[in-house]
Amino acid sequence: MGRTKAFAGLIAALIACGCSSSRPLIVGSKNFTEQLVLGEIVAQQLERRLGKKVERKLDLGGTLLAQQALTSGQIDVYPEYTGTALAAILKLPPLPVASRVLGKVRSEYQRRWNLLWLDPFGFNNSFAMVVRGDDARRGNLRTLSQAARYKTDWVIGFGYEFLQRPDGFAGLVKTYGLQVKGSPKTMDLGLLYQALGQRKVDMVAANATDGMLSALDVRVLQDNKHYFPPYQAAPVVRVDSLAAHPGMRQALDELAGKLNNETMQKLNYQLDGKHRPVAAIARDFLAGF
Repeated sequence: MGRTKAFAGLIAALIACGCSSSRPLIVGSKNFTEQLVLGEIVAQQLERRLGKKVERKLDLGGTLLAQQALTSGQIDVYPEYTGTALAAILKLPPLPVASRVLGKVRSEYQRRWNLLWLDPFGFNNSFAMVVRGDDARRGNLRTLSQAARYKTDWVIGFGYEFLQRPDGFAGLVKTYGLQVKGSPKTMDLGLLYQALGQRKVDMVAANATDGMLSALDVRVLQDNKHYFPPYQAAPVVRVDSLAAHPGMRQALDELAGKLNNETMQKLNYQLDGKHRPVAAIARDFLAGF
């Protein structure tokens, strides 16, 4: 009888700590295009390497909701960005060097929550200041410093969050001496390129891997003073999940370095521009290696 109770207690403890090999593997993501694509790529990669069905909790919401889902054990892994983790979750000051940012978030996530940052996918989805292609060619504009000298009345548009971020609008203007006409125009992120094309704004704060960058006549101005911190994307995973699912880390490590900015732009455009099913996008990408 005592041996039976001890065995039952062991099973209960394994389930409670999330260490049972029968526990379902759950992949999460935040609620925008790139996260949906990355989440599906991660899920399909795990399915094909581990030979088991993976549950999906994609489109969870914003950064803090995804982080809470991971720390509470509602999900096992999701893609996150180093700069976002540093500023929004850890509340630490920005660092300019990608390796230092990754090292800092790795050590802090391990210490605080026993979460592991794996090697990055290979792209940096930092903010990107974008202008129309004809304006860039007319002024021979390639950097933000050149843009600051070229015009004294920039009309700038961006998402609502960019106005308040520590790495957002105020610091950008100060760093480059950009002279702005009137108040900046805030809008939903999905309207930025439309506003730029309709000449309602001259410059927008977009993201470096936006799908529309691969389809429109626009130019990303180089952040030559390195104002924006690195935003490398990587899988963040629960350590107990790795223990519960042998082969999980190896499967995820195979994705390291496989996505550069250009590739991520094209994948995002397949969803945003061509409206392909995200499962098909991920399947075609994984078939390539």
